[in-house]
Amino acid sequence: MYEDFAPKLARVLTDYSVEIRPGDYVAIIAPVAAEPLITALYEAVLRKGAHPVVQPILPGLNELFLRTANDQQLEFCDPITLDTIEKVDVMFQVIAPTNTRSLSQIDPARLARNQQGRRPIVERYFTRVNDQSLRWNITAWPTPASAQQAEMGLLAYTEFMYKACALDQPDPVAHWQQFKARQMRLVNWLAGKRHAEVRGPGIELSFDFTARPWVSCHGTVNFPDGEIFTSPIEDTVNGHVAFSYPTVLAGREVNGVRLRFENGVAVEASAGKNEDYLLSQLDLDEGARRLGEFAIGTNMGIQHFTGETLFDEKIGGSIHMALGESIAESHGVNKSAIHWDMVHSMKDGGEIIIDGELFYKNGQFVIEG
Repeated sequence: MYEDFAPKLARVLTDYSVEIRPGDYVAIIAPVAAEPLITALYEAVLRKGAHPVVQPILPGLNELFLRTANDQQLEFCDPITLDTIEKVDVMFQVIAPTNTRSLSQIDPARLARNQQGRRPIVERYFTRVNDQSLRWNITAWPTPASAQQAEMGLLAYTEFMYKACALDQPDPVAHWQQFKARQMRLVNWLAGKRHAEVRGPGIELSFDFTARPWVSCHGTVNFPDGEIFTSPIEDTVNGHVAFSYPTVLAGREVNGVRLRFENGVAVEASAGKNEDYLLSQLDLDEGARRLGEFAIGTNMGIQHFTGETLFDEKIGGSIHMALGESIAESHGVNKSAIHWDMVHSMKDGGEIIIDGELFYKNGQFVIEG
C-alpha cells in the first residue's frame, strides 16, 4: 500500500512547495531511512534541470558525537556545513528518525555547548531564509521509530502522514492552492489589528502585535503545513499557560510545561517531566525566555499528537508558541539559539479575541475574512 507515496510527495514538493529553477544547486539532507523519498526527490529535481546533491545522515552518528566529543569538538563550527548553507539555492531537509530518543540521555550542558558552537550556522541559515536567497523545505518520511513515538503501527502512521499531506486528494497540488487561498483571507483580515487575548482551559494570555503581520504557512517551507503566525511584540506578553500537549526538543520529551510571563519574559517555568532540561534551555541565552512566535494550527487533517513538531504544531484546533528566535517574516526581533514550539489545545472552550472581537472559538475560526 501507498507505493505512490514518495513520487506523489516529491511532485508536490517540487511543483508546489519550492520553485526549482534550471541550474539551481539543490541539497537533499536526509537520513538513509528516507531512501524512497531521497530517490524520488533526486529524480524530480533532475527533471527540473537543477543539480541535486544528497547529504545522507547515518543513524547513531550524532549520538556518538555528543557522547564522545571533548569541549573543543563540541564547540567546533563545521566550515563545510557553513559553506553548504552559504552556497545552495534550495535545501530539502527530511525527518526520518530510526530512534526518536537517541539524545535523551545526553547531558543538557553538552547539548547547549554544541548549540552555541553551531550558532554561526544557524544564524547564517536564518539570514538566508529571511532574505529569501535560500529556498527551503522541511518534510518527513514514515519510519517505525516515528510510528512508535506516535503510538501507531507503521501502516497507520503512513496513512496518517499520507492524509496529513493531502496526498489522498484527487489533485494534491490543487488542494494546497485552495488551502493557501483560505489562509490568505484570514491573515488579510488580521492586517492592521493590534491586540490579542487568548483564554480557555489552561491559558490566560495577552500580547500586542501592532504593525506586525500574520503570516500564512500553507506548504511552501514545511510540508505538510497548516498554521498562521505572528511575532508578539517582545515586552507585551503577559499571563500564563499550562500546555496540554508534551513537547519534544533534541529527542527529549518535556511534559506538563507551565509558563508565566511578565512584560514578555517567562519569569516562572516548570514541567512535570524533564524540568531540568526545560530550564537549561530557557537559560541558554537572553532571548530564550521570550516568545518569538504565536501561531494557530489549521490542518484539520492532523488530529493525532505524534511527538513530532512538524505535525503537532499544525493540529487543527490548537495553538502553539515558540520560545526563542523570532521569524523575520512577522517582523520579530527576538534572538536566541533555540526556537522551541509548544502546543496547546483550544477545542474545549478556547477563545482568541482580536481587538475586542471574537476571532476564534473551540478550535474554529468565527471570522473567515
